[in-house]
Order: sequence, then C-alpha cells, then structure tokens
Amino acid sequence: MTAAVLKRGAAAPRPKKRAAPQPARITLPVGATVLRRRVVIAVLALALLAAGVIAALAGVPQRMGRDFVLWTAASGYEVRHVEVHGTREQPRLAVYEAVLTGTSNAMLAADLEAIRTRLKALDWVADASVGRRLPDTLVIDITERRPVALWQYKQRLAAIDLTGKPLTTQGLVRFNDLPIVIGPGANLRVREALALMADSPLAKDVDAAVLVGGRRWDLKFKTGETLALPDTPQAAARALKTFARLDSQGSDRLLGGRFVRFDMRLPGRMVVAGPAVAEQLAAQSKAAAEQARASAAAKDI
Repeated sequence: MTAAVLKRGAAAPRPKKRAAPQPARITLPVGATVLRRRVVIAVLALALLAAGVIAALAGVPQRMGRDFVLWTAASGYEVRHVEVHGTREQPRLAVYEAVLTGTSNAMLAADLEAIRTRLKALDWVADASVGRRLPDTLVIDITERRPVALWQYKQRLAAIDLTGKPLTTQGLVRFNDLPIVIGPGANLRVREALALMADSPLAKDVDAAVLVGGRRWDLKFKTGETLALPDTPQAAARALKTFARLDSQGSDRLLGGRFVRFDMRLPGRMVVAGPAVAEQLAAQSKAAAEQARASAAAKDI
C-alpha cells in the first residue's frame, strides 16, 4: 500500500481539474462559397439537359437546321448549275433528273453519295463522282459503259457491255461492227465468246456466236457456214485453231460455200455437210453403180 508522506506544516496538494470534452468538428474539403457555386452549376446543367431533351423531342434542332440551310440558299449557296463531264451515250436529261430530285436546291442539302447512287443506276453509267463547287455548282464526272457486242434474244437486239448488261435497243446501226451473241444467257458469257474469237485469225469472218443449250458455242460465218465447237472453252479454242489451220491450207478454203456445217465436237474429228459432200457422195454412188454394172457385164460374158 502506497502512502504519501507530508511534511509538517505543508498544505495538501489540490487535485487537477480535467478538461471538458470538445464537440467533434467536420472539416469540408471546399469552402461553403465554392460548394454553393458548384451546386448552382449542377442545377443549371441539369436544367439545360432537360431543355435539350425536350427541344429534341419537339424537333427544334431539325427545324433550326432546315431554316439555316434555307438561309444559306437564299444567300447564294444554291445549286444553279450542273456541270456534266464524260457523257457520250448517256442522255443528259436523265443525269439532271438524277441530280436534282429534292424540294430544295440548297447546296448544303445536296446528298452527294445519294446522287452518285442514283447516277450509277442509269443504263450507261459505270461509275460517277459528284463534287461541290461553291457557291452554286455541282460537278459530275461520269465513266460510261462500253458496248462490246450485240445480244440477240427473242428476235430483239441490244447493245451490251463486257458484264452482259443491256445498254440500249435504239440506234444500233452505229454498232454494226460489233460481234453478235445469240441465245438465252449468251450476254452473260460474252467475255468467253469474245476471248474465243479474239485468239483466232478467223475472227473477222465470224458473223455471230450462238450459245447452244447454255453449254457450248456454234460460230456462224459471214459466208453462211456453221462451226459446232466442243463444250469447254479450252477444247473450243483448240478446235477453232485446228479449223483455222485447215481453212488456210491449199488453194480451196473450207469457207466459201462448198460446205454448210462443220462439227468438231469430237476430239480429232470433223464431220462436214454441204453441197461438196453431196456431190462427193453422188460421185461415189455413181462410181459404185458403174462398177457394179461392169462386174455384172463381165459375168455375162
């Protein structure tokens, strides 16, 4: 047990007073003024956002944009000229109709990609580019399709390009020097027919290529003969090469009226028909008959 020893005559020590507990304080990261300012800004931002949503639902931005475009048109930014380059066969009127389709000719309202799409849908247009020349001109550059043959189907002729697309059925006299492909689907295989004829020295003598059964070609020559070719392009090219070589040999050509038809569908063989064949068969028949009579007379003797 601990005991305190006091000196005689000394006063007893007074007990120490405990400090009263202080209330807890919260320290804010920003001042009250800054906080009030931020709250006001947040409220205003929400108000503006709500106003924007309401305006968008009411179509206000669209009307403002439309009014702005009309204002630019009234200020001179309006399509007043359309320059067209590259047309030879494609009628200009159809081009203008494809370009100017809107209710407003405002330059800023012109959808260049949509105009290009409409132009490419025209018969003669293979591709097109569309550009603006401010303030009032649209510039159109057109790449036309090139006719490579005439396609005869159901007694009608049409000029076609290399893809087989029909371009026109009018004024075909100017395309008289083009080869002719005949038959259903022949237009879609025109590239094959042209390649076949281009590799042959007889190309200038061919009047038309007839697609037979959707499988193979018969070539009709300007002199009236028909050459039946095999099914595959490779075999057809070899047969035509052989025929051209035979036609060029000797003084008498195969082409020229002595024959009507040549059939080279079988490898290594050519079957012919025509007046020369008939004459030869008649001569052979006559010779055989004379030989038979001679043999019979010899027996009688």
